[in-house]
Amino acid sequence: MIGIIDYGMGNLFSVEKALERLGVEAFISDDHERLRQADGLILPGVGAFKDAMDLLNEYGLTKMIHDYVQTGKPFLGICLGMQLLFESSEENGLTNGLSLLPGKVIRFSGVDRKGESYKVPHMGWNKLRFDQDSPLLQGVDEDYVYFVHSFYVDADQSDVVLAEANYDVNVAAVVGKENVFGMQFHPEKSSVMGMQLLRNFTKLTEKGSTADEFYNLSRN
Repeated sequence: MIGIIDYGMGNLFSVEKALERLGVEAFISDDHERLRQADGLILPGVGAFKDAMDLLNEYGLTKMIHDYVQTGKPFLGICLGMQLLFESSEENGLTNGLSLLPGKVIRFSGVDRKGESYKVPHMGWNKLRFDQDSPLLQGVDEDYVYFVHSFYVDADQSDVVLAEANYDVNVAAVVGKENVFGMQFHPEKSSVMGMQLLRNFTKLTEKGSTADEFYNLSRN
């Protein structure tokens, strides 16, 4: 059973429906105890980083998330939810994030190396390039996924970046370390590839793997 964290922001029901299409049981909740019992958790997100962190703190979900990650069970952030995994964001002033992964969230400049303007937000289909092996990417070919975002992750450690897309700069599109994963794009809106990535996450919850086993799984 996968829990989808309800903190007042995010495309909760579209993620739930995507999991249902995969035949995976899921629930939406802000109840700490029920979320702790889940085999895996998903943190969706749409909107502003500061607003999201304010709500997570207000509902006491920040500590619950940290405690959950410490159990070694799989945790996935989607879109804004992925950005929240990192240390800080410059959106609407500097705001601290969950600090589960090293790095910060910055805005696309909107001006390329030649001084020409490009569109912000990064919206539409873009192709992934895989950087590392991961159980999240097993059985998946590099393909296009659907992005909508004006800010992107500048990771302090390259080993947490599993896949990238290019939008003037290299964009961390899939991230992961031990049992914590993130997708900057919307897998539930990314056709076959997005659904396969979600399926891979659910397989990790079915295996009941601990954090120490995650990268062993990617080599089997």
